[in-house]
Amino acid sequence: MRYFHGGIPDLRPGDLITPHPPNIVDGCDICAAKAAGRQPVIEGLGVVDPLTERPDRIYLTSDREYARFYASKYPRGDLYTVEPVGDLEPSTEDHFESWTVPAARVVSVYDRYVQLSPKQRRQLFRRWTAADLAAAVQPKTTA
Repeated sequence: MRYFHGGIPDLRPGDLITPHPPNIVDGCDICAAKAAGRQPVIEGLGVVDPLTERPDRIYLTSDREYARFYASKYPRGDLYTVEPVGDLEPSTEDHFESWTVPAARVVSVYDRYVQLSPKQRRQLFRRWTAADLAAAVQPKTTA
């Protein structure tokens, strides 16, 4: 399986990605809330860009466009193909196939300085909405 990770810029093949504090951009209220450990809330919208459930782990996905989104959120963020270091655990935070892992090693740089166009953002938003709707209508299984 091919794994992707989007985020910190300027890594090279062989570099190790480990958990790190949230990225903070000067003047960004959402960034400041996350850095303080609070869920960022915008009046009228509620929680936006929620805190990660596993700040002690790295997130990987097999969905390149989903990883591109996270790379685009980081100023000058990059998209990497990576290999997990440690045991993979499924992530349940979003309805895209993704996992958490203690660390990941950069295999290759897939794309530098990722920026999504409005069209790419709309396409991803439609996929995200469809994944959320599909998950909401799936019957719950009991053990």
